[in-house]
Order: sequence, then structure tokens, then C-alpha cells
Amino acid sequence: MAVRGRVLTSARAPLAQARPAINWRKVLSRALVYLGALLYVILAVFPIYWMVLTAFKSNADLYNPTNFRLWFNLAPTWSHVNYLFHKTLFSTWLVNSYIIAGCTVLITLVTAVPAAYALARLRLPGADSLAIGIFLTYLVPSSLLFIPLSRVVSNFRVTNTIWALVLVYPTLTIPFCTWLMMGFFKTVPMELEEAAQIDGCTHWQAVRHVVLPLSRAGILSIMMFAFTLALQDFIYALTFITTSSAKPVTLGVVTDLIRGDIFYWGELMAGALIAGLPVAIVYNFFLDDFISGITSGALK
Repeated sequence: MAVRGRVLTSARAPLAQARPAINWRKVLSRALVYLGALLYVILAVFPIYWMVLTAFKSNADLYNPTNFRLWFNLAPTWSHVNYLFHKTLFSTWLVNSYIIAGCTVLITLVTAVPAAYALARLRLPGADSLAIGIFLTYLVPSSLLFIPLSRVVSNFRVTNTIWALVLVYPTLTIPFCTWLMMGFFKTVPMELEEAAQIDGCTHWQAVRHVVLPLSRAGILSIMMFAFTLALQDFIYALTFITTSSAKPVTLGVVTDLIRGDIFYWGELMAGALIAGLPVAIVYNFFLDDFISGITSGALK
């Protein structure tokens, strides 16, 4: 029996020795990665959480310094949202913003896509230099463009209307979107377009059926860029619009809900939340295409 016990012990010994040692450096490295990701998630989500919390807290709960700040001490309320839609022109501001953003996207598409195609694929003389010049116009600070753009808006007689912003915003979106789409069009092989023309397509049919479908991610990217810029801009709206009924939501919420040193925090957060939801939904559905379009166009 003793011999048998020694045999079993000696047989198990290699198995015990075969267990790999714990790599504490790898464990620590992975723990730090997860900790960094957790901190990033907290920093990214907390402003949205605070916005939702403030939007639905009652004033008695919101302005009581003894209450716990990170949760509801009293029952949630819709009073701030009701105030926005019944005591202000919030609905009008939303409609104005969507009209401005939609027109900006349409003008950008109609202008930037053909321009980018011509510069990227038609072998025009000086196309590269012209493309660099177009992109450099996007880098000009907006504070330097107030005076010339004011003259343009005045000449078109659209001062203090939403069409002033429809006229101004494409000057910001078209240069960048043209440069981005140029890089994306260069990733589409010329052989595909030439093969379509050999098969009987006209030049326009080859572009419509071959080049544009392959450039879907880039087109969606410039649409999202133009839509987001038109919705979030504040400086140009503040400069060119003073009438309350013509304001976009970014300007109307701030100017009408901040009166002197009085901030209507519940209404401000409710307005920001409602205005930001469409952009969040759009990015959620088209995030992969947006990343693909931005990286492909920029890297090329």
C-alpha cells in the first residue's frame, strides 16, 4: 500500500508541475485596460445621465441644496417639457433647425459630390492643388468670415431669416465634404467604371450604377457631417438671426431660457435632450458607415 501511494504521488507530481503560473503582469495590464474603459464610459455617459435627471426633476427637488443630487428625491415631472412646448417657441425652433439642416445637407450633396468626382477622377490639370486650396478654406476661422458673409446675406436680402443660415452653412460644409469625397472616390478602382462603359453604360450611368453605390459610406459621412454642423452651430445663428420665430433650437433655447442671471435649468436640459436625440439616433444607425467614410477619405 505504501508503494502504491508513492506511485500515485509520483504520478500526480508532473500534473501539478504542469499547471501554468499566473502571469500577474498580464492580469494587471488587462485590469488597467478595463479600468480605463470604465472611466471613459462614466465620463461619456454621466453628462447624458445628468441631463435626463435635470430635465425630469421638479423645481422643488432641483433647487433644494440638501437633496441628494444623483437621483430623484421627489417624483419625476414633465413640467419642464410642457413649459418648452407650451410657453416657448420650442416647436418652431425645432422645425427651423430641421429645415436648415435638411437644406444644408441637400446643397452640400449637390455641390460637393460632383466637385469631388471631377477633381478625383477626371484628371483635370491642377486638380490636386485646387483640392488643397478648397480644403484650406475650411480651416479659415469662422470669426474672420462674419463681415464678408454679412455682406452676402444682405445682398441676397435674407437677413434675420432661416435662409441666411441656409446660405451660410454650405460655405463651411462644402470644402471639407469635397475634400473627403475626393479621397473616397480615389479608392474606387477606375477599371470598374471603364468596364461598365465597355458593357454599354454611358459615363453618367457608370457613375450612378458603379461609383456612387461603392461610395455609399462616404456619401453618408458627408450627410451626417453637414447635418450635425447645421444643428449644433451657435455663432452664425447668433450673428445673423435676432427674431425669436426664426431662431434655430441651439439659439432659441439659450437666449430665451437664460434671462440675466436666471437659468431655467430644467427647461434648458430638456431642450438639449430633445434636440440631441435625433443626432444620437442618426449616429447610432450609421456609425459604421460614418467611421468607414471618414477614415477611408482622410487616409487616402
